[in-house]
Amino acid sequence: MAKTIIVSNRLPIRIEKEDGKKVYKTSEGGLATGLGSIYKEGNNIWIGWPGISLEHEEEEEVEKELINHNTRPVFLTEHDVEEFYLGFSNQTLWPAFHYFIHHMRFKDEEWEAYYNANRKFADAISKWLEPDDIIWVHDYQLMLVPNMLRKQFPNVTIGFFQHIPFPSYEVFRMIPWRKKLLNGVLGADYIGFHTYDDMRHFLSSCHRLAGYSYERNQILVKNRLVEADSLPMGIDYDKYLASATSQLAKAKEISYRDSLGKQELILSMDRLDYSKGIPGRLQAFDKFLDRYPEYQGRVSLFLIVVPSRDQVASYKALKEKVEFLVGHVNGKYGTINYVPVHFYYRSFPLDDLSAFYRMCKIAMITPKRDGMNLVCKEFIASRENEDGVLILSEMAGASKELSDAILVNPNDENEMVEAIKRALEMPLAEQKRRMKIMQGTVKKYTIFQWVDLFMNNLKDLKERQQSMATKRLDNELKNSITKDFKKAKNPIIFLDYDGTLMPFNENPDDCAPDAELSQILHQLAVKAKLVVISGRKAATLEEWLDEFNIDLIAEHGIKTKRAGAKWEVNGDLQEDSWKNEARDILEFYIQRTPGSFLEEKEHTLVWHYRKVEKGLGDLRSSELSSHLKHFMTNKGLDVIEGDHVVEVKPSVINKGKAAVERLKGEKTDFVMAFGDDRTDEDTFEALPKDSLTVKVGSGFSYAKYAVENNEEVRALLQDFVNE
Repeated sequence: MAKTIIVSNRLPIRIEKEDGKKVYKTSEGGLATGLGSIYKEGNNIWIGWPGISLEHEEEEEVEKELINHNTRPVFLTEHDVEEFYLGFSNQTLWPAFHYFIHHMRFKDEEWEAYYNANRKFADAISKWLEPDDIIWVHDYQLMLVPNMLRKQFPNVTIGFFQHIPFPSYEVFRMIPWRKKLLNGVLGADYIGFHTYDDMRHFLSSCHRLAGYSYERNQILVKNRLVEADSLPMGIDYDKYLASATSQLAKAKEISYRDSLGKQELILSMDRLDYSKGIPGRLQAFDKFLDRYPEYQGRVSLFLIVVPSRDQVASYKALKEKVEFLVGHVNGKYGTINYVPVHFYYRSFPLDDLSAFYRMCKIAMITPKRDGMNLVCKEFIASRENEDGVLILSEMAGASKELSDAILVNPNDENEMVEAIKRALEMPLAEQKRRMKIMQGTVKKYTIFQWVDLFMNNLKDLKERQQSMATKRLDNELKNSITKDFKKAKNPIIFLDYDGTLMPFNENPDDCAPDAELSQILHQLAVKAKLVVISGRKAATLEEWLDEFNIDLIAEHGIKTKRAGAKWEVNGDLQEDSWKNEARDILEFYIQRTPGSFLEEKEHTLVWHYRKVEKGLGDLRSSELSSHLKHFMTNKGLDVIEGDHVVEVKPSVINKGKAAVERLKGEKTDFVMAFGDDRTDEDTFEALPKDSLTVKVGSGFSYAKYAVENNEEVRALLQDFVNE
């Protein structure tokens, strides 16, 4: 029976040694909570590191115990942990992805350890993998695993989710192993990020660093459709609300309140990490007390820092800086009855956290950069009376959902100072208005909805992949189709031109029909309605094909011409005011790319680079496509990357819409279409389900069948007309 395999660096169960004995402890993290609904069901499993390095003779015993919990271990040595986790993962990838470039380091031995550790994870998955299983890989420590599995199991279903930010192309390209990391992730079918910005950065890096073109959020990787998406992660809302409203949390709140005094408390809770902006928060609080002395003695910062990686030098230095700033603020403003900063360097159980969320009416969560940040969502869920204020960094992924928080730039100390004052003075009615909206958002998009959405999208993509897997058109099928054509009374055939009827030529103007094609079209037009549907100019198609008594659709559907009639222009077209700006961009790339040239049609612009040196042409086309896609935002334009061309056209027009329009009113009993590139996929997808669709060339396609080249197309059409 097919199962789901969750894979992450750490298992939801960790092993610790107490008095020489192994103790198994369950994680309370958000991911463990959400994925518990998957890995604890049926024969599903979770694969990961159990959090401790063991002697070889202990591993069998541990594996048996973990199997009882639906988990499977990946055993890492102390060297693995040092070089792979504390090294490459957290001193190369983590600082790069969070834009702390000065913390990045590039060591070959750490990259090698990262690769080898990913290999261990892939081997562990392979050990338990069965046909039809679904694999869901999590986070930056395991970016190579999807492709390692793809090479071994080409048809397996793989999802990948990145829980930390993905950096811009400019930062990511600094990593020496950038292309290997991208190809590693692209082994997955469906790739998730918390925010649209992260997804966009990933697509841009794939395009500009690894040479993959993309359309919207889809990438074709070695003839396999891959999709990237943004899915913000939630929390178990009911769990945090229930805990915050429990008698235990209320009793602890009263107890803590008695010991802390009557000051208004501002909660700040983070893991020890330079991306969290803890020193900046302390400095802003210092400036707040200095600027508004009337709040001295009335407001305290309740600072919780959870230990993390404190054996790494940069984290040790951060801890020392935080301790210094806490001492500085307390020494500067503290009195016998007043402690400005209550500092705790430890983790707390949920009951305590719930008490803190209750007693602190303000939460100040201001990371310098964060993938999501669930603490702010936990605070919101815990506000039983719908009061309280959230001060949130606009650099946190959660800020995209929680716009009713007081959003601040964590690098702007003055803005943070004023945000504290604004939060303290916000009227109760305004607090409730904002909190109610944010609670509605957090309650609606929970961790469970996130899990279901990801899994459903992954399964849906796999179905689309399978529907796009074309079947080779062998002789038996060709004979069957030929018989069906000859029996049909009203057949219609849609034909792309370049790459389908005629081979490509370095000079696009040298592609007029040759004698063989002319003969086929003359004979075929007598037996069927023929529609040539092309991206070429109307005038060119008319010059080359008007004699054959066939219908013409030019420029992807912008102009249509029935046999013997005049050209008609699509009525959905917008004005061409966009062309001037787009032309300037294209001309700029022509100047930088010898051999490229611009073809201007009435309503589209095409940049050709077939004559450009191969490496340079590929590079420039990637740059140009990214540039144009940025330019076309909100302008109703599509940027299409074809065979050695980049084309800009109005998005209201495509071959599929034109083909469907041509079929209106026709009583056909045989519909067939041929095409070779991305624009023809619109035709294949739009035509009725019983149509015969044929892709020319290799690769995934919405077409039902595939042939190798235009010569096979001609041969089949010739069979249609042969007696």
